[in-house]
Amino acid sequence: MQTVVIQGPSTLKGQINISGSKNASLPIMISTLLSKGNCFINNIPNLRDTRFLASILKDLGCRVDFQKNTFVVKSSAIKKKSADYEYVRQMRASIVILGPAISRYKKFKIALPGGCSIGTRGIDLHLDALTKMGIKILIKNGYVIAERKKDKLNSINHKFPKISVGATQNILMAATLADGISKLKNCAIEPEVIDLINFLNTCGANIKVKNRTITIKGAEELNLEDYKVISDRIEAGSYILATMATKGRLRLNNFNPDDLTFPLKIYQDMGLKIKKISKSSYEFYCKKLKPIKKISTKEFPGYPTDLQAQLIATQLKSAIKSRVIENIFENRFIHIPELRRFGANLSIIGKTVTIHKTLNLFGAEVMATDIRASFSLIIAAMMSKGTTVINRIYHLDRGYEDFDLKLKKCGVNIFRKK
Repeated sequence: MQTVVIQGPSTLKGQINISGSKNASLPIMISTLLSKGNCFINNIPNLRDTRFLASILKDLGCRVDFQKNTFVVKSSAIKKKSADYEYVRQMRASIVILGPAISRYKKFKIALPGGCSIGTRGIDLHLDALTKMGIKILIKNGYVIAERKKDKLNSINHKFPKISVGATQNILMAATLADGISKLKNCAIEPEVIDLINFLNTCGANIKVKNRTITIKGAEELNLEDYKVISDRIEAGSYILATMATKGRLRLNNFNPDDLTFPLKIYQDMGLKIKKISKSSYEFYCKKLKPIKKISTKEFPGYPTDLQAQLIATQLKSAIKSRVIENIFENRFIHIPELRRFGANLSIIGKTVTIHKTLNLFGAEVMATDIRASFSLIIAAMMSKGTTVINRIYHLDRGYEDFDLKLKKCGVNIFRKK
């Protein structure tokens, strides 16, 4: 199994091209199941998860290909009506296949999902709404077995009991081919959800968004059209925080600051300076890093849970009893023991981490724990004296395209080791 070795301390200087959004790419790739025809979807990050999803779709019988950041669909017709455990267990986002598959086909079976261990993230929100749409659901032998009772799904007027990105995506996709007009309330409105809606509308769907309400007028059919996925705001935020932590200077290309409006305001309060170079290129630098008193994760447009761990790592040397509160997932502090191995002074009470200033951090052997939190170990390694070895880097490869090559070009002493 591969590891990454980083020799610190390092200062991030140079420029990085931000990849396409993983969290937008996966549902858009899945949504092609709803449509006829063929298309090219560009700016797909070449990651373990996107490659794996392409394999799942091929296993279902779809004629797809994935080469050089382009996902090609020649036919989205499913021949096999079952997404098997061996595939689904490795990627939680695969549950989103159920909505579009059962909307287009009368029966579909999918294994209960796997993925990162960052909370229960149950699928009840998905199944409750699908049941209201006229689907008979049976959970048996680790599978969700779904059967549509009518020729088309029922339209629904539904309010999600809690905001969920996955449930929002799953149900709005199902509703695009339903009979009548569906109104979904208390929806997630992350940029990745909006990008999915934009793609579906390009393919002939009729979907409108107002605040947290999404209205979908069911279409007779959809036809695939070429599309370009948005850039990855979490990758961008991770590199910005690494720049702040190391007091570096970094230019990001293919970046949309509107997707990180609230985090960037927080970072500017901490000392980040931003210079616009062009429409999609910005320079970031930070000469003096200031601590924050308290920040809480929240659904978009609030502070992203996917940038919580990186923010904690960035403050290890500057915090004055800074507090970070996690409100989205109940088990998203599993990176804290790993950060402590660098010498970090962190305490946890309930869903709050308190960061105490640490004068010296030292390289250590650590373990990546989930996709996004693992980048916090890279930030800590760049701030530390000596050698850091990060194990289980497949987590990083699931979320950050060519992260080691991008960092190396910006002056970080990093290399992979088998």
